[in-house]
Amino acid sequence: MNTHHTPAQEAIADYVPVVTSLLGTDLYKFTMLQPMLHSMPANQAEYRFVCRNEAAYPLSEIRGEVERQIEHLCTLRFTEEELQYLGGLRYMKSDFIDFLRIFRLQQRYISVSANGDGLSIVAKGPQIHVMLFEIFVLAIVNEIHFRRLATPEALEEGRRRLQGKITLLRIGARELQREHPFEFFDFGVRRRFSAAWQEEVVATLAREVPEFFKGTSNVHLAKKYGLVPIGTMAHEYLQTFQATGVQLKGFQKAALENWVQEYRGDLGVALTDVVGMDAFLADFDLYFAKLFDGLRHDSGDPVMWGEKALAHYARLKVNAHSKRLVFSDGLDLQAALGLYERFADRIQTGFGIGTNLTNDVGLTPLNIVMKLVSCNGQPVAKLSDSPGKTICDDETFLAYLRQVFRIEDGNSQLIKS
Repeated sequence: MNTHHTPAQEAIADYVPVVTSLLGTDLYKFTMLQPMLHSMPANQAEYRFVCRNEAAYPLSEIRGEVERQIEHLCTLRFTEEELQYLGGLRYMKSDFIDFLRIFRLQQRYISVSANGDGLSIVAKGPQIHVMLFEIFVLAIVNEIHFRRLATPEALEEGRRRLQGKITLLRIGARELQREHPFEFFDFGVRRRFSAAWQEEVVATLAREVPEFFKGTSNVHLAKKYGLVPIGTMAHEYLQTFQATGVQLKGFQKAALENWVQEYRGDLGVALTDVVGMDAFLADFDLYFAKLFDGLRHDSGDPVMWGEKALAHYARLKVNAHSKRLVFSDGLDLQAALGLYERFADRIQTGFGIGTNLTNDVGLTPLNIVMKLVSCNGQPVAKLSDSPGKTICDDETFLAYLRQVFRIEDGNSQLIKS
C-alpha cells in the first residue's frame, strides 16, 4: 500500500482549525447583534485589525495560514443543539435564532494582506454580517502566532501559574471577605494562547474554585461546562450610534435607550468609556441609573472610576448595594482582589479577566484589537480614558467629538488604511 503523501496532502493532514464552532465567541457579540438586526439591519460597517505591540516575529509571515483559517471559519454554521442553547437564554428572541439558523460568515466581506511586517485585516460590509468576524479573527491570529512559539515547557509554566492563582484565591479571597462576594469571570477568548488552553483554564477554575469563578464570555465553553455566559455590550455598539442619524451629543442616550427597549431589564451592565467616564455620567441620569444593574470599566484609573460611579449613585439617591461595578481592563487576580477590597463593602463587584487567565504561559502576549472604524460611510471613534487606547482613522471627526463632549486632546492612536 502506497503511504506516500504529496506536500498538499501533508498540509491538509497537518491542518488544525482554530475555530470549530460559531458559538466559540464572546456572548456580547450575540447580545449586540440582536438589537442591530432589529433596529438597524441596513447598517454598513468597517472593522480593522491593529497590533499595538511588537510580535515575536513578523505577523506577515502567517498571512497565508490566517487566510486559510478564515476560509474554514466561513464554512461553519450553527448547529441545532447550539441554537437550542442560545434560544434557551431568556433574552434571545425567536426571530434572532431563526436569523442565526441561516447565518454564515462570508469571505467576500473580509480581506487579509501583508502590511510591511504586519498584517492588514479588514472586514467591510453589512454590519450584521461582518461584526462577528472580530473575535474569531483575533483568536485565529493569536493561536497561529503562538503555534510557532509553543513548547511543552510553556504549557507547564501556564499550569504552574494557574495553580498559583488558585492558591491565591483560596487564601486571599477568603481572607478578604467583604459585604458582597468576590466573583470573577473569564474574558479571554480574543487574546488566548490557544482554544485548548482556554478550555483547560476554564475547566480547571470551574472545578477548583467554583465559589469564586462564576462564568465565561465564551458561549461554547459556558454551554459545555454548565457555566453562566457573561457579557452585554462592547464599544462598537455605542459607537454605531455615532453614525445612525441621531445628534452626536445624544448618541450614548440613544444607544442606552435602544438597549433598554430591546432587553427590558435583562443584560443590565452598561459600558462607560466610549467618550470617557465624565461624559458618560452626564448622560447616565436617574432613568438609566435605575434601569441598568451596573457599569463596566475598561480604561483609565479603576479606583478613580469606581469612586466616580459611587458618587454618581449617591447624588441620584440610588442604593449602590443594589448595583454592580464590573472591572475588565487588563486585570490580573491580584489587582482584582485589591479592587474588591476597596469597593465590595459599598457595592457589588465583578471582575472580567482576559489575557492574564488565557495567555499567561511565560510568553509575551500580542496586544491586538479589531475595531469598528466607520459605519454608514461615517467615521466613528472611542475617546478612551487610557492614553494610547483612543482609536479613530479621521482626525477631523476626532476633534469634533472632543469638542462636542468638551474633552481635551489626549494621546490618540490613528488607524491608517
